[in-house]
Amino acid sequence: MRISTVIICAAVIGAMLSVAGCGHKLVAHNGESTVAVYPDENTFVKLTDLKKQGGVVGGMIGGLGEGLAAKQVDNNTPVRVINSDDRGAQVEVLDGAFKGMHGFVPKDNLD
Repeated sequence: MRISTVIICAAVIGAMLSVAGCGHKLVAHNGESTVAVYPDENTFVKLTDLKKQGGVVGGMIGGLGEGLAAKQVDNNTPVRVINSDDRGAQVEVLDGAFKGMHGFVPKDNLD
């Protein structure tokens, strides 16, 4: 009887720790209700560079590219961080319409 109680307690504690490890979520800014999740970091860098290029054309092309390349995922959607660097993180979406999707999120859009 004692051994089964210990095994059950260990399983419950293990489950609680695995759920606690998934504490990251997407964070939208400036009144937005969604966060752009890019297919990969290279796409994010290329689109950011296009937006930074001066003039109306560079900004328009960067904005259009973001609309086509990135998926808009709801604010506060839970994600699992696969790996991260100084620009952001490669994540897996854990809930919602895009559950299971992998992509890149800038670090300021991740909590």
